Amino acid sequence: MFSKIKNDLPSGLVVFLVALPLCLGVALASGAPLLSGVISGVIGGVIVGILSHSNTSVSGPAAGLVTLVLAAIASLGDYHTFLLAVFLAGLIQITIGFLRGGFIANYIPSNVIQGLLASIGIILILKQIPHAVGFDVDPEEDFIFFQKDGENTFSELFNIINFFSWGAVIIAVSSLAVIFTYEKAKWKPLQFLPSPVLVILLGVFLNGIFQIYFPGLYLSEKHLVSIPNIKNWESVFFFPNFSAITDTKVWYFAFTIAAFATLETLLNLDAVERIDPHKRLASPNRELVAQGVGNSLSGLIGGLPITSVIVRSSVNIYAGAESKLSTIFHGILLSISVVFFGSFLNLIPLSSLAVILIVTGFKLTNLNLYRSIYNKGIYQFLPFIATIIAIIFTDLLTGVLIGLSISFIFILKNNYKNPFSVETETLNIGETIRIELPNQVSFLNKASIKDTLWALPENSKLIVDASNCNFIDHDILEVLEEFKTVVSVEKKIQLNLIGLKDSYELSDQVQFVNILDKEAQQKLTPDEILDFLKRGNERFVKGKWSEKYFKHQVNATAFGQNPIAVVLSCIDSRTSPEIIFDAGLGDIISIRIAGNIVNEEILGSLELSCDKIGTKLIVVLGHSNCGAVSSALYALREGNIASITNKIQKAIDESEKIIHPIQKENEHIFNHVVKANVKNSIQEILTKSPFLLGKVNSKEIKIVSGFYDTSSGEVQFFESIV
Repeated sequence: MFSKIKNDLPSGLVVFLVALPLCLGVALASGAPLLSGVISGVIGGVIVGILSHSNTSVSGPAAGLVTLVLAAIASLGDYHTFLLAVFLAGLIQITIGFLRGGFIANYIPSNVIQGLLASIGIILILKQIPHAVGFDVDPEEDFIFFQKDGENTFSELFNIINFFSWGAVIIAVSSLAVIFTYEKAKWKPLQFLPSPVLVILLGVFLNGIFQIYFPGLYLSEKHLVSIPNIKNWESVFFFPNFSAITDTKVWYFAFTIAAFATLETLLNLDAVERIDPHKRLASPNRELVAQGVGNSLSGLIGGLPITSVIVRSSVNIYAGAESKLSTIFHGILLSISVVFFGSFLNLIPLSSLAVILIVTGFKLTNLNLYRSIYNKGIYQFLPFIATIIAIIFTDLLTGVLIGLSISFIFILKNNYKNPFSVETETLNIGETIRIELPNQVSFLNKASIKDTLWALPENSKLIVDASNCNFIDHDILEVLEEFKTVVSVEKKIQLNLIGLKDSYELSDQVQFVNILDKEAQQKLTPDEILDFLKRGNERFVKGKWSEKYFKHQVNATAFGQNPIAVVLSCIDSRTSPEIIFDAGLGDIISIRIAGNIVNEEILGSLELSCDKIGTKLIVVLGHSNCGAVSSALYALREGNIASITNKIQKAIDESEKIIHPIQKENEHIFNHVVKANVKNSIQEILTKSPFLLGKVNSKEIKIVSGFYDTSSGEVQFFESIV
């Protein structure tokens, strides 16, 4: 924590200078004792800062709870009883933290959090412009749109024309110039000071010059920070009225304060993590415990409710804070300022602080942010804009709830449109519709799943795949049960439910499996079968393999097979026909021998496949980088290899016209030999098997050659050979 002290102490000083008038402003707006805001600011900085897991979050009295505090004090009758509610709210927050209730922070959409940050930026700019020009009627921490004086954020801007100070304007413009010039130039003599500190010193200096030389520009006390003098310490600290602990109103406000403070803290914590340049995560549960301890202590000694505060946290980050030391240091400065530094701090112009907050506001809301979220689509952009507008015209919590509501509407709409994938696959058994359910299927998906199932045409083949599901809501199981037992029967839909766990019990029903039966096999023509193989290889090349459900196919093929093709290929480990043609169990008879040559045993196997098993397509498949062809080219004859290379020699001899000795390793020439060898194998099949020749001549079967490219996975067919 102390390794970044050179960054943290200056940033802590900046946060302190901004936080002090804000703490006083919250207390004033809440109708509480003026120093109660400073007390809660000290506790939020030191105690919560030490206990918190966040490196950059700054806690203190929050403007978002002003209305609640006003209502609580008025309803409970006195400030001492209100402090009891604050003390109990802290205990409730501690309990929520230990029960790990901080998980709800993970369910706040990022576009809502970004809307929160952007809205705070806009509010800072709009609310601080009057202070920047010396119109200081509204308290510093009054971020509510409709003000107590009957004005609102926009009407206050129009009032500037009639109520402003040229001295404040000069200080504000000079301060802006210092910030922009300093950040670009980084003056070496002042590198140890962040620009906001220079702004404060400049403001004090200029107002001093005005007092001496330009009295008409001098800013009076109402335009300066105002820390009250402590005449009696008994007037500073107040203590809770524990005798009212049985009062139901006390408990009502205790739970209300705890709920609002918890929500605001979690929202701000998430927002702080988003603007942290290091993107460090903080434990929300530990943060709630820290906030609870802070609130209980604040209630014990007279402070206001505490939350993580996005304005101070943003200033902290943009001032260069690296660790929680900055937050703690700001709290320490708050604690001693009212005693020792009051006379100096009361010299600081509010216009100087306003400039710091306005610059922070511009950093929180910028055109790039709006552009990036707009590019993500309307479903991201609308909740973002709605959150901004709602927070500006209401308050932080109300605005966020409105943003969350709109996000939830889009979530419902998205769940209706895209809760699962629906694909229509043309397999060897015809068109099959496959519905793949996601990891979690909740009641939100019920309407869209039901509409999809009930809209299926009669006589469809349907696979509902729940293999990836870890959770299926009982409402969805009821829909599947109704469809399975009634709708699919009446509409003659062949249904296969895949992947349902044993705990999800549905009634028994015979299910189809995506394999061929004898009738379907016999209906297929050789050309249709070849088309299936081509489409299968296309899926393989693109990486879009069809689901096979091998476990179910094993059971379905246990008592018979009805394959569509027989493939004579090489023994090369890269050329497995079932894989490169994206075929299922029982779809292909695979005959493999080095160099895809033909002998009596191979011929017998081919005749058996076409005569007894019913295949109508023979594919002789060669491939690039074939080891058998390479052995033949280099005349390897050792042992039994000769029985293979001698057969391939014919293809080499036929290609002799274009093969030069030094070109034998050329890929084009090599592949020419492979293709010639495939052609020779087909000729040998037709020459030595009168049965297969007769089948080809009668067009009952077809023999085609294929070439598999081991580098791309693509199969080229040469149908013209036969």
